[in-house]
Amino acid sequence: MNKKTYIRPLTLAVLAALASQAALAEETQLQTVTITGAGDKLGVGLLQQQEGTRTRSDVNKAALEKQSPTSNIYQGINMLPGVNASSQDNSGMFGGALTIRGFNSDQIGVTINGVPVNDSGSYSVYPQEFVDLENLCQGSVTQGSSDTDAPHMGASGGNMSFVTCDPEKERRVRFAQSLGSNSLQRTYVRGDTGLFADGKARAFASYSHSEVDKWKGAGGMKRDHVDTGIRYDFSGGYINASVLYNRQVGNAFGAMTLQQIQQMGYNADYSTRFIPGHLPPQFGTAQKETGPSPQYYQLQQNPFENVIAKIDAVLKLGPDTRIKLQPYFWYGYGGATSQQTQAENGFLDKTTHTNTASKDLNGDGDTLDTIITNGSSMTRTRRPGITVTMEQSWGNHLLQAGVWYERAQHVQTGQASIANNDGSPADVWMHSGLITRPDGSLYQYRDWETISTATQLFAIGTFNFMDDRLAINAGLRTPQIKRDFTNHANEGCSGKTACAAAYDYNITKTYNETLPSFGARYFLTPKQQMFFNVTKNYRAVPNYAYSGSNGNVQLVNGQVVLVNDVQPETSINTDIGYRLQGDFITLSGSLFNVDFRNRQANSYDSVTQKSVNINAGDVHTWGGEIELGTVPVKGWSAYASFTSNHSEIKNNLDWKNNGTVTPLQLQGNDFPMTPRWMAALSLQYAPGAWYVRTDVKHTGKQFATLANDEVVPEYTTVDLDAGYRFGNMGVLKNPTIKLNVSNMFNTSYRIPTSSKVNAADTVRYNLGAPRSAAVTLQVDL
Repeated sequence: MNKKTYIRPLTLAVLAALASQAALAEETQLQTVTITGAGDKLGVGLLQQQEGTRTRSDVNKAALEKQSPTSNIYQGINMLPGVNASSQDNSGMFGGALTIRGFNSDQIGVTINGVPVNDSGSYSVYPQEFVDLENLCQGSVTQGSSDTDAPHMGASGGNMSFVTCDPEKERRVRFAQSLGSNSLQRTYVRGDTGLFADGKARAFASYSHSEVDKWKGAGGMKRDHVDTGIRYDFSGGYINASVLYNRQVGNAFGAMTLQQIQQMGYNADYSTRFIPGHLPPQFGTAQKETGPSPQYYQLQQNPFENVIAKIDAVLKLGPDTRIKLQPYFWYGYGGATSQQTQAENGFLDKTTHTNTASKDLNGDGDTLDTIITNGSSMTRTRRPGITVTMEQSWGNHLLQAGVWYERAQHVQTGQASIANNDGSPADVWMHSGLITRPDGSLYQYRDWETISTATQLFAIGTFNFMDDRLAINAGLRTPQIKRDFTNHANEGCSGKTACAAAYDYNITKTYNETLPSFGARYFLTPKQQMFFNVTKNYRAVPNYAYSGSNGNVQLVNGQVVLVNDVQPETSINTDIGYRLQGDFITLSGSLFNVDFRNRQANSYDSVTQKSVNINAGDVHTWGGEIELGTVPVKGWSAYASFTSNHSEIKNNLDWKNNGTVTPLQLQGNDFPMTPRWMAALSLQYAPGAWYVRTDVKHTGKQFATLANDEVVPEYTTVDLDAGYRFGNMGVLKNPTIKLNVSNMFNTSYRIPTSSKVNAADTVRYNLGAPRSAAVTLQVDL
């Protein structure tokens, strides 16, 4: 169902009426942002008054705490201008997808408490893994321009940052229980110590357990999460440390093609029966197990475990000088498993570099068979890093300079195990029961190790003139990353012919760039600002560009050769905008222009588990964004945003696919996964102890392919949130009940899992979940 009629007239009318009150200002690199709670001046909590030079949008705790507690970080920012977010289900526990101004999430730098959380190899982001929503106080989006001091190597389209709440100053225990659609259950408990150590220290720890069934097909998700934090304030500075831990195991949703959706229906998913399953072993007979189609759901799982640890130490060295030390460590292990088959005579022979070695897998005494296995795509990352920043105040000017360093060890494997007789995996974490080759080594569909060493020097000057009416910001950063990619010979070749994957090889590449930025903000009046910003952004080549399956590395005359040296992506983003910060309305609007060089189109297929990197050449993106919010008036408050986005491919492309070169006429096409326009409206009534809020989001037409031969239709979703806070009941403080209803009108829609070249390139979709509801009871002790 398409609900665009609900929002288009209303949103455009609101935007036109309120924008007519406006006329033109933004950013010191050290932006002025006040984090407040439910009593924020702007009632909805989706817009904060700023004075920076860049386009930036925020969501604070007042908005976040009204969402369903299982929501992920993408769902928290979906109403902001330029943001196109979706989730595989309404709970948010299965992850989701996001673009901002047409930039995919792997082109946007993401930090949690200042720690970069994009995958160190591919820059992918998994939004369900990082933090519990109750512990999140702030989410910010810098559309188009990456911050000069941001610790990113893959942020060609801006950055997002999320900050957890500090420990409470009063001792408290908070308990919450949620129940909802699709057997949703969630228990959350948090304890705050309050102030101790002579009032200088405070700490908290929280734990949650969540589980939910899929809205289609069989299976579900289970998630255990721990957040901790401690803050110590002393004369001349503070130390703030946090550790965030997540462990989850769940069944994947089937990502179907448009043809499969049309043939099997909207609720089509993986098979719920392991039929025909394993065949009885029979000596001397070539038995070929095929397994169910679609694949069996128990062989489509996503286990993952990760830790984000961070310390912020801010020390005052003099009256106008301070230093910030920010060491961190990121650990992650997990990935995806899938139904695969393995031929008994298809193991790697390291002497011939072919998949011709044989081993009996089913115990029938021959090596003629093909057996159903639980294949995998697993990754283990160990990632320490540190940022050191010196700040020097000089009157009402500020100078900053610093360095960021990180060394990420990224091990990617593709081990397999024989599926159990009932179709379940022997070990979803792929630690035990693994298949070995005839020589005793582990079978590996891929076997890569990447050491990525990143360094960045940065300097920022913020200068204020004319009694602070005029602010000028100039920055420079010099990111450099060394990719040391090692391929250990593996079974990644298709068929019996040797390919690069069957060889041991190493490719070491270093990428660096100089990235300047300049911005200015001017107060026309105390309530009106104009701002301007131009920033050069950068995205180094992802590590999988050097895998044997990507096409950039090939076997030539018995030697592994890099035949296509992929170029880094750069973009120059320009914004000019206006802000009105009135007594009743706060408004921010901007026009933007982005010029890309070597625009990377990154494609991933969840069935074949292959990532492909395509250089789409030059791309030009331009448009406008506007957002506005009101203060509460007799309990009523509102927020609206509107985005107009145009993205034009400037070059044709010679597409290389399976050794065949196909010329494609792409010039003038829209870049895929870039909605032409979006609009959002949040309307809230909160007269006192209770509130009701509705969020309406319309997403315009977009394309799924570079060739623009598969269209993603426009759609509108409507959500409803409500809550009531009871009076204290003895030892029970602030008992609150919340209701969250997602996709009230059962809108059906589809989101491409990644951009593709054309419709023949197997476009797969995640589908919008139908209406669901969750109820949460929360109380403090």
